[in-house]
Amino acid sequence: MLERKIPLFTLFGFRVSIDITWLVLAALITWSLATGVFPHYFAGYSNTRYWWMGAAGAMGLFLSIIFHEFCHSLVARQFDLPMKGITLFIFGGVAEMDKEPENAKSEFFMAIVGPISSLVLAGIFFLLYMAGKTANWPGPVKGVLLYLGWLNMLLAAFNMVPAFPLDGGRVLRSILWYAKGDLRWATRISSSLGTTFGFFLMVMGVISFIGGNFIGGLWYFLIGMFIKGASQMSYRQLLVTNALRGEPISRFMAAEVVTVPSTTTVSDLVEEYFYKYHYKMFPVTDDGMLKGCVTTKQIKDLSKNQWPTTKVSDIAQPSSEGNTISPKSDSLAALSRMNSTGNSRLMVVERGKLLGVISLKDMLKFMALKLDLESGE
Repeated sequence: MLERKIPLFTLFGFRVSIDITWLVLAALITWSLATGVFPHYFAGYSNTRYWWMGAAGAMGLFLSIIFHEFCHSLVARQFDLPMKGITLFIFGGVAEMDKEPENAKSEFFMAIVGPISSLVLAGIFFLLYMAGKTANWPGPVKGVLLYLGWLNMLLAAFNMVPAFPLDGGRVLRSILWYAKGDLRWATRISSSLGTTFGFFLMVMGVISFIGGNFIGGLWYFLIGMFIKGASQMSYRQLLVTNALRGEPISRFMAAEVVTVPSTTTVSDLVEEYFYKYHYKMFPVTDDGMLKGCVTTKQIKDLSKNQWPTTKVSDIAQPSSEGNTISPKSDSLAALSRMNSTGNSRLMVVERGKLLGVISLKDMLKFMALKLDLESGE
C-alpha cells in the first residue's frame, strides 16, 4: 500500500500525493452521490446536475481529508516529528511519519487535532449552508455544502472511536501510556480494541450484504478488514522497534563480503555471483576501493543480449545514502533505510571504506530470536 503514489502538490513543505486506489474511491463516491444520496434528499434536478453535485461532493471529501491530515502534520512538526508527506488512498488519508511519537503528550495532541479539524470544517460548511439559504444560493450548491457539513461530522465521530490506528485509538493509547508509562502495554490494549472494532465492521458488512445492501456491506467489510489488519500490524511494528532499538550494526554485519570487480561482464556477474551466492546486491570494488554496488534491478533493466558486452562499471550504482550506512548507526536506522529504499542489503561504510554488509534477512532472524527469548507473554 502507498507505493503507487501520484504526486499532486507541495504545501508548507508537505508533499501531497494520491495512491491510485484513491481514484477508485473518488469514482465510487461520485457515483453513489449522483445516483443515490443527492436524488433522494434533493429531488427535482437533472441527471447532469446530480453528477456535477456528486463530483463536487467527492472533491469536498478530498479537500476535507487533506485538511485533516495536514493538521496532523503541522502538530507533528511542532513536536519535531519528521513528516514526509500526506497520501490519500482508498480508505482515507495518512500522514507519513518517519518515526512514532516519543511521548504520550505528543501522541495525544497529534491524534486529537484530527477530529477537531473535522469538526471545524463541519462548522464552516454548516455556516456556508446557512449563508446560502439566506442569500438564496442555487439548490445544488446548498445541497453539497450541507452534505459536506454532515460528512465531516461523521468523519470526526468515526475517527474518535477508541480503536487503534484511528485517531481515537491513538488518543486512548496516549492516555494509557501516560497513566502506566508502558507504551507496549498501551499499544496492546488499543490494538486489541482496533482488532475487535474491525471484526465488528466486517460482521456488519456481511449482515448488510445479506440484507441486500451490496455496496454498503462491501465497504463495511473492507474498512473493517483494513482496521483489523492495521491494528495488528501496529503492535507487531512496536515489537520490532523494541527488539531492534539500540542494537548496534555490528550484531548483523557480515565482515567477509563477496565483492565484484568493476571489469566483470554482466554475463559473468549473473552466473558467478547472483546464481552462485543468491544475493540481490553485491558491492563493486577495484583494488580494495569501493566503487558502488550492483543489484538485480540493474540486470533486469538490461536486455539479455547486452549481458556479454556490458561491464559492471557501466551499470553500477554509486555509493549513496540509499545503499550505505555508517557503523555508528543503530539497527532501527538500518531497518528504516531498507524500508524507505526497498533495499534488503546495505553496505556498511566508514570514510569511503567498505567494512561489511548488513542484510534484512539476518536482522529478521535476530529479531525473531530476541522476541522468542525475551517475550514475557
